[in-house]
Amino acid sequence: MDWLSSISHINWLAILVAFVSSMVIGFVWYMPAVLGRQWMQAIGKTEEDLKKIDGGAGIWIPMMVAAALTSILLAILIGSLGVHGSVAGGFFALVMAAVFRVGGHVIHNGFAGRPSAVTLIDSGHDIVAMTVAGVIIGAWQ
Repeated sequence: MDWLSSISHINWLAILVAFVSSMVIGFVWYMPAVLGRQWMQAIGKTEEDLKKIDGGAGIWIPMMVAAALTSILLAILIGSLGVHGSVAGGFFALVMAAVFRVGGHVIHNGFAGRPSAVTLIDSGHDIVAMTVAGVIIGAWQ
């Protein structure tokens, strides 16, 4: 099967909603009152340190592109593999997140010597965000 041909059959509204859900989950996840304070402590930064980071769009645009591409690829894979329904879509995305995103965090953070709290917080975010995206996309296939 030519997986690229499935692009014309994906639900772009589902992708948009999945993308927005990812942004909202990230915003809430990393709020100081939720896990942001623990994450900042784990990376050795304060809120003031993060506010001083220069980059503006250079930080947000790549992150948003990556989140959009994740939603698009999930939709392509879910559609191409015949995954139907919210539960199946969510489970598929959870497995993808656990293998590719968590695996990447474990490898890179491990070799970089970062605290395990960074890996756990970032991995938890990716699992939740991708699973919710999979639920949305699977439900709207």
